[in-house]
Parts: sequence; structure tokens; C-alpha cells
Amino acid sequence: MSDVLDVAVIGGGQAGLACAYFLRRAGLGFTILDGEQRAGGAWLHAWDSLRLFSPAQWSSLPGWPMPATEDGYPTRDAVIDYLSRYEDRYGLAVERPVEVEGVTRDGGRFTLATNRGLRQARAVISATGTWRHPFRPAYPDQHLFQGRQLHSAQYRSPGEFAGQRVLVVGGGNSGAQILAELSLVADVTWVTPTPPSFLADDVDGRVLFERATARWRAAQEGRSIDVPAGGFGDIVMVPPVKEARARGILHSVSPFARFVEDGVVWRDGSRSHVDAVIWCTGFRPALAHLTPLALAQDNGSVTTNGTRSVDEPLLWLVGYGDWTGAASATLIGVMRTARTTVAEIVEALA
Repeated sequence: MSDVLDVAVIGGGQAGLACAYFLRRAGLGFTILDGEQRAGGAWLHAWDSLRLFSPAQWSSLPGWPMPATEDGYPTRDAVIDYLSRYEDRYGLAVERPVEVEGVTRDGGRFTLATNRGLRQARAVISATGTWRHPFRPAYPDQHLFQGRQLHSAQYRSPGEFAGQRVLVVGGGNSGAQILAELSLVADVTWVTPTPPSFLADDVDGRVLFERATARWRAAQEGRSIDVPAGGFGDIVMVPPVKEARARGILHSVSPFARFVEDGVVWRDGSRSHVDAVIWCTGFRPALAHLTPLALAQDNGSVTTNGTRSVDEPLLWLVGYGDWTGAASATLIGVMRTARTTVAEIVEALA
């Protein structure tokens, strides 16, 4: 059993690092327990060609802007490199690979059971994100399908699907980007529950963050505001997606009715042979480590006031999506919630 920390941060991705930046400035004793083998968080598991939909200067953590890239939209590898260098720049205390298996509370401290023994802390920040909890919708007779099924969390590159018939299911940015590159080597059908929403060519993550910030400020001040439509789920026209549009393949079809052994049956009764299905259908909060605290709601989230747990007031959850702060699952958006979280921790531990 180690000495009792002020704060244990679970997760060493962008949310954990942003919190650590402010914890370090506040002079609190902390460590980051990260389950990955190296720096980079969830970005380590993204497909090879993934691009951010914000310019580098609008994809930065607190204190140090991400270095600019040649075409404006950083690649996955550029983000991983930035996060690794960010850790080194600020000398952040990251222990890895450490899997936090469960968190319990006894009196005035938390005990974290890990694969490397027990740790204790007065406060906990959970910053594990969603990447380890991919979501796949249920379709009738899905178990009958003999082809390959994988989530975008497991997709890496198009080469292994060359010459195959593939369904890409999901209408967000991941679906559009994977469709764009797969369509160069495979026969791809894009399946979306509703027609995908495309942003104008001059709108990127920077504009979306400005809109989210305007909505957040208005809500804080109790006033209404007329902000143009468009959210982080809408498709940003990064270069590969524009190129797919130019080839005429950036269109989707309504969902199929059910699976069969060699493919799917559409709602009109027609059948299609399918070799593989790639589910670009999002993620749920990865909160298995909090199971002993019995905090989870039916939708998998935790009741919070901002980022602070209502039922466990020395636990904070950062970076999981809008229920922990507007745009908090983005590189630049997590800065705001990380700052307020650490300010609350400082006050609570005083």
C-alpha cells in the first residue's frame, strides 16, 4: 500500500493529461494510472489514416499548442506524438501500463485495486473516456451472419478489405472517413439511420467549438441564443471526404431489415451478399472500474453536477461527452472542464 495521494487520475489520454496540467499548477500530489503501453490514449487505437477535423491550433491541450501540420488537419500519428511530448514537457507523473480494476471508498479515502497492487487517494478523477466500450446496435438475426463484424475501434486500414463487399454502418465522421478510404479498394455501402448531415466546406472543428462555447456561456447566464445548427456529430469535410464526394460515393442508404448467413435483407425484401460489416456506431462510457461504487445509471453514465459525482462528491469524471461538459471529449474542449474540476478539488481538499 503506497502513501495516500491527494488525487488519483485514472486514464492517461487527453482528459487525464489536461487534468494533470492543472493539478501540477495547484501543487497537489497526484499520479496518472494509465492502462496503455505508451502515451497516446485512445488515439493509439484509431485507424491509421484518421484525421482530426480541427486545425492543430484548435486541437491543443492547456499550456502548449499542438504544432501546426502542413495541410492543417493533424493525423492520428501527429496527435500521438503531441500527447507523448506533452507528458515529457510538463514532467507529468504517468504510471503505465496500470489497469485499475475497481475503486472503493472507506471513510475519507478511496482505494484503487490495480494489477500492480493497491493505491489510495483522497480524491479521484476518472478520465478513461469511451474507447474501451464500443457500442454495436442489435439487428435481427445478427448471430447468423458468417462474415466479419468489427467496430471502428478495431478498424485499421482498407487493404485487408480489398475486393470485398463491405457495409459501413453509422452516419458520423468515422463512418464518412472510413467510407472514403474503403471505397478506393472495396465495394462499399454506407448505412445510416437518417441522412448524414454534412457541414459546409469552410466549417471545421474550430467553428463547432465556438458554437458549443456560445451555447455553454448562454446556458451559464440563463439566456437563450440563436446559434447555427451543427454539432460534433455532423460530418466535417476534411480532404479525404471531399475527395469521396467528388467521386460521387458520399451517399448513404437506410438500414437493412435483418442479417442472413451471407449478408443482409433490405426492407424491400431484396438481399445483398456482404463480406464484412464495420460498425461506426459510437461508444459508451468506459466505467467498469467504478462498478464497486454502484453509481452507474441505466444509460451507463453517472449523475454529475458538472464533472463532480453527485453521490460520491470526491469523485470527478472528465472527458466523457456533453454530460461532463460541452465538447469535453475533444482535445481543446476538455481544457475548460479540467480547469474547473481541479479548482473544485482544491477547494474540497482544503
